[in-house]
Amino acid sequence: MSWPKAVNPTAGGLCDIPISVDHLRRIGSLRRKLTRAGLSGIVVTHLPDVRYLSGFTGSSAALAIHRRGASLFTDGRYKTQAAAEVNAARVQIVQGPPAVSAVQWLAAQPGVEFAGFDATKTTVADLARWKESLPSKLRKSFLTALPSPAIEALRMVKDSDELELMRQAAALGCQLFDHILGYIRPGLREIDVSAELEHKARQLGAEGMSFETIAASGERSAMPHARATATVLPKRGFLTMDFGVILNGYCSDMTRTIYLGTPKTAERATYQAVLEAQEAAIQAVSAGASCAEVDEAARGVLRRVGLAEAFTHSTGHGVGLEIHEQPRVGAGQSTRLQAGMVITIEPGVYLEGQFGMRIEDMVAVTATGGEVLTAASPKALIEL
Repeated sequence: MSWPKAVNPTAGGLCDIPISVDHLRRIGSLRRKLTRAGLSGIVVTHLPDVRYLSGFTGSSAALAIHRRGASLFTDGRYKTQAAAEVNAARVQIVQGPPAVSAVQWLAAQPGVEFAGFDATKTTVADLARWKESLPSKLRKSFLTALPSPAIEALRMVKDSDELELMRQAAALGCQLFDHILGYIRPGLREIDVSAELEHKARQLGAEGMSFETIAASGERSAMPHARATATVLPKRGFLTMDFGVILNGYCSDMTRTIYLGTPKTAERATYQAVLEAQEAAIQAVSAGASCAEVDEAARGVLRRVGLAEAFTHSTGHGVGLEIHEQPRVGAGQSTRLQAGMVITIEPGVYLEGQFGMRIEDMVAVTATGGEVLTAASPKALIEL
């Protein structure tokens, strides 16, 4: 059992909570997928996948799995760390590229005739290097591209351990929003806001930010992914903040838009329309609903008030060990939600040269609806 640090929002700091992660079970699930695909082994090189299956958190590793065994390959820098983190696979310290050693090890295992790899995470150069390391008779036939990313499909549905860790990451994000409300004032720069969010996140125990913090004010709030700049916050206007933290390896993601001063009638009405769209999409979340149906719930609200064309991106995405995971919540996306998925719901409206806004929550899919993980942060328009 591991004891990761997690945020206790009531105490305002870090506490120890027991989280046991059954990596053997996860590897077993992957083995069953391999058997169904007619493969006797797999080489895993995408580090979030390696972490998901083995618990290893280093920056250089490859995991080789076949029906009767599993080995994690890394270099000497991580000898002590790997021994402490990995108990579902044999740790092997190697001199060269870990992935090459993983491929060679698989090829030497009795009964392993074909090994799969994730083509979406493998470069042409890497594949050529792997093949070159094999005996000539195996270079054409041993490595097989998986028809679809096998581990990505497993990671889409979070287990109870992951959901608890993501609740903690989301709670830390909500603490950051509470903090920044007391910091914001006209005259500060956007980069001051983003820096304060990131500094406070570190103080509260975050490993880092999930992505580059967005702080966009005034007319710049109409840019969905505006980087924070030296632009000074206006005395009157919107400020959109999109930010997330990494805690125990898992990402949080939330967006809140506030108003500096007193909004005009049209600004207030537009914000209310976005809020209603966001709430409608959250209400549409449930196991069995399609991603397109959730997207349409938000888009339909904005369409009725003539703002659909100003909503220029999808409604949301999966989140977990990476900030952008499957599924994508957008028009035409037929994927059905399953209990345990964690997605974002983030409609926005962007009126170029005027203003823009976005409201985003993390939502864990349940059998009958959705659990909003970022519910502690208010969404009614805040005026400072």
